[in-house]
Amino acid sequence: MAKKFNTAAVCMPEIHYMVNLDERLKEIKNMIDEGMYFTINQARQYGKTTLMLSLEDYLQGDYYVVSMDFQTFGNAEFTSENTFSLSFAGTFLRIMKRIRSSANEKMGALMQELEEKVDKRSPYFAMKGLFEILSDICAVSDKPIVLMIDEADGAGNHQVFLDFLAQLRAYFIRRVKQPTFHSVILAGVYDIKNLKRKIQPEEEHGGNSPWNIAADFKIDMSFSRKDIAGMLREYEEDCHTGMDVEMMAGFLYDYTSGYPFLVSRLCKLMDEQVSGFPEFGTLQSAWTKNGLMEAVKIILIEKNTLFESLNEKLTKYQNLDAMIRSLLFTGKNIAYNSDEPAIDIAAMFGFIKNQNGTVQIANRIFETRLYNRYLSAAELQGLDIYKASLQDRNQFITAGRLDMRRILEKFTEHFHELYGDRDDTFVEEEGRLYFLLYLRPIINGTGNYYIESRTRGLRRTDVIVDYRGEQYIIELKIWHGKEYKERGEKQLAGYLDDYHVRKGYMISFNFNRKKEIGVKEIVIGDKVLVEATV
Repeated sequence: MAKKFNTAAVCMPEIHYMVNLDERLKEIKNMIDEGMYFTINQARQYGKTTLMLSLEDYLQGDYYVVSMDFQTFGNAEFTSENTFSLSFAGTFLRIMKRIRSSANEKMGALMQELEEKVDKRSPYFAMKGLFEILSDICAVSDKPIVLMIDEADGAGNHQVFLDFLAQLRAYFIRRVKQPTFHSVILAGVYDIKNLKRKIQPEEEHGGNSPWNIAADFKIDMSFSRKDIAGMLREYEEDCHTGMDVEMMAGFLYDYTSGYPFLVSRLCKLMDEQVSGFPEFGTLQSAWTKNGLMEAVKIILIEKNTLFESLNEKLTKYQNLDAMIRSLLFTGKNIAYNSDEPAIDIAAMFGFIKNQNGTVQIANRIFETRLYNRYLSAAELQGLDIYKASLQDRNQFITAGRLDMRRILEKFTEHFHELYGDRDDTFVEEEGRLYFLLYLRPIINGTGNYYIESRTRGLRRTDVIVDYRGEQYIIELKIWHGKEYKERGEKQLAGYLDDYHVRKGYMISFNFNRKKEIGVKEIVIGDKVLVEATV
């Protein structure tokens, strides 16, 4: 059976194209070898389950790996210590019977004792008894036992789960005298070390977190350019598209910042959908920059569980929504502070990242999707600048090319007419929003846009527009005087080299009464800048 790119549940190397996990598995095994207890907290669809299953196989020679998934435990399993202990013991036994190869009589006898309690549904069997017999089994086992629990955070609002963590903690602290699991790994989205939803006040738990023993997990689970290139080489060996693997890996990384689901989804779209479009028609045509742009266009409008989760969290957490809006539209830097609740939540869900001490949206796909979300709001689409764009949008395409100068001319005209009497505070907070609101209906359905994060700290925002294979670089900046403007012009001219284009565009928001409104061209070296002053 031919391999496929996979974005549904776990990836398996036998049937799916996937990155090589060996280095990550080696690093994790080093932590396990040292007897660490730790959590793997990552955003949704970040490859946690795939990593856990691969790790289970990777450890088999040296350990007994008891790998559970708390998704398979219903709410009923968490209603009492007795119910949970019997359910946990039953799952533990089934796994150990499957993986244990040796005939260790002492271990077999203890497992038989545990099985009798499960079979009889012993009404007095609770957490203390469970951990005592687990400790005895660990003491006589011919291999160290590693416990791995996927989706562990799903049980975080059950008191019995907190009690379970407390037992793990207690045995870990006394592991020299009381044998226990050699290593414990809990995986989930929420940080189990800092469970916010306590069933009882903190003082009733002795003042300590039940999971403050966890070692830091610093292994990067995002895909690097090298990771992506390795996956693409395997695909290329099978499909012979003739793609430039390194270039394509770079493009994929630039748009996704290595978010596993997004990388695989874009690859899957190029392989299975874009290659069948009339304007492409072959795998060779699909695996090009233009093919990737088509895949980006698809992913930005499709419904999937990742984007549904993003929207749900923005609706649920109002402070998170407010922070994201501010980050996107005001252009102001937000210092990265993990003690700030909105930042902590956004980082946990994978929406943002720490970029040199400031908050940045995690990747271009998320950023554009978020811009589209906010720009589609009914209150914004009721604004006059948006209505003007809808009226104007058919006059900007000439011979299939986008006339960006004409867009700047019309935007300048409408902006001055509608907002020319506003002050620079308005421009600082709303100018970017209004230009994007005007731009989006013009390119929607044919082109893409994103914000270049590298320029955020330079008191400007660069909008990159991809339209039918051609890129347009538009710098948005606030007027801070003639010298600052000239310096910005030179910076933009140099910046165009990165995109291999000779023409760039600039919008300068200027409420100086003596300003000259309009659009003009400036030549700097071999570059042409089309500058609009509004």
